[in-house]
Amino acid sequence: MSIRLLSSTAVAITLGSGAALADYSLTILHTNDFHARFEPISKYDSACSAEDNAEGKCFGGTARLVTAVEAAKQRTNNYILVDGGDQFQGTLFYTYYKGKVAAEMMNKLGYDAMTVGNHEFDDGPEVLRGFMDAVDFPVLMSNADVSGEPLLSDKLAKSTVIERGGEKLGLIGLTPQDTDELASPGPNVIFTDPAQAVQGEVDKLTEMGVNKIIVLSHSGYGVDQKVAAETTGVDVIVGGHDNTYLSNTSEDAKGPYPTMVGNTAIVQAYAYGKFLGELNVTFNDAGEITEAVGEPLVMDAAVTEDAGTVSRIAELATPLEEIRSKVVAQAADAIEGDRSVCRVQECAMGNLVADAMLARVADQGVTISIANSGGLRASIDAGEVTMGEVLTVLPFQNTLSTFQAKGQTIIDALENGVSQVEEGAGRFPQVAGMKFTWDPSVAAGEGRITEVLVKDGDGWAPIDPEGVYGVVTNNYVRNGGDGYKMFSSEGMNAYDFGPDLADVTAEYLAESGPYAPYLDGRIVQK
Repeated sequence: MSIRLLSSTAVAITLGSGAALADYSLTILHTNDFHARFEPISKYDSACSAEDNAEGKCFGGTARLVTAVEAAKQRTNNYILVDGGDQFQGTLFYTYYKGKVAAEMMNKLGYDAMTVGNHEFDDGPEVLRGFMDAVDFPVLMSNADVSGEPLLSDKLAKSTVIERGGEKLGLIGLTPQDTDELASPGPNVIFTDPAQAVQGEVDKLTEMGVNKIIVLSHSGYGVDQKVAAETTGVDVIVGGHDNTYLSNTSEDAKGPYPTMVGNTAIVQAYAYGKFLGELNVTFNDAGEITEAVGEPLVMDAAVTEDAGTVSRIAELATPLEEIRSKVVAQAADAIEGDRSVCRVQECAMGNLVADAMLARVADQGVTISIANSGGLRASIDAGEVTMGEVLTVLPFQNTLSTFQAKGQTIIDALENGVSQVEEGAGRFPQVAGMKFTWDPSVAAGEGRITEVLVKDGDGWAPIDPEGVYGVVTNNYVRNGGDGYKMFSSEGMNAYDFGPDLADVTAEYLAESGPYAPYLDGRIVQK
């Protein structure tokens, strides 16, 4: 394999030697982790005002994607448009409409296929089935047995074949293996190993004479590279799940676009509709990639919004306006909630949410608060804070859960929380009423947590493994989400039906006057 620069904005990957007689070119347009961002977003990935949008400060939104996809079609004689999962969850559009708006807008854009993301299971198989019935394209998931789930068994395929430009393309879906911990698929969906599942579908497709195979993977950049290395016959992996930005021009990129593992081209386009991925692939007549070149296209103010789409989304937003436009607080400074920060260390948004939870139930004898960073979905900028912004940060309609737990259970929970930092997993714990130190040089699950202190009057004391503590978290974590199974199995006197976490946070912000975000060293990395 050799890499040669085509220009300052693109890298071509050239494989093998000698041009084939029957080269086949395909443009793969792709999105991932859209999370119901039908309207433009700010630089913080949260709500962007109409005024800021008019001033060119906003990104994304379906209306820009409509324009960009149409323009991309004009640049090629052969294309597909696919999605790497997690269209669901993230704004009031999902809270209010569930998957209906996603289905309408994806049909308008003309998607050819998507994979199931973990958030497609947030409201169980029923909402996913309704979405699948409403879309004009196949929704795929190879690494799960759904035969025991009647809502999915007759509808959800592992792979599909579409024809484009006279050639057959095999498309395979891939979903996080730990989706049962991340969402609510129910007891009848059994998730399996990604590489084995993909290879099984590749073998079936190959037997059918399909030699151009694309995996739509909602599994993360690391898993995608592993799948590419451990399988044969996969040409392209269109990724998602960990919001990875791949680029040949940006210092912020995690890797090149595409990232090559053997002969497999891996792409991903960050999240929230901020980019439209555009990969141009050339295959020889044996179905082997001879060239793969592209770059995610930023959906900034230079991309004109399609007027009809703007109008339709405004219509859909009408019942949401009263809820989200209400100003609930003031922020003295921007409150950092970006996943790249909150999933590896103490962050200002984590402190805010953990503090808000603890303050709400402190009079119940609760002294410790634990929030999973995966529940924090955006930052909030300085100035007026609307309920819409709070709901963008905390979109899951989680409720406060209180329970009692032994100190050892809490230590085990923190150990789980820091067990997947390298993957940027959402289980990383933000805390209040407690401090902890962790050591990333220790293997996961083998004692990364080196010290835990709990509030003791005006000071701090080591946690007592045999002591019993009052804890507050959200109902998702308390019931075992994000790997916190010790809370569901060992927690005592649990009550999962407290107030909505977004409401609790909004009220806490309102009581604080202009809220000043802060860090105080409650999480220390050795």
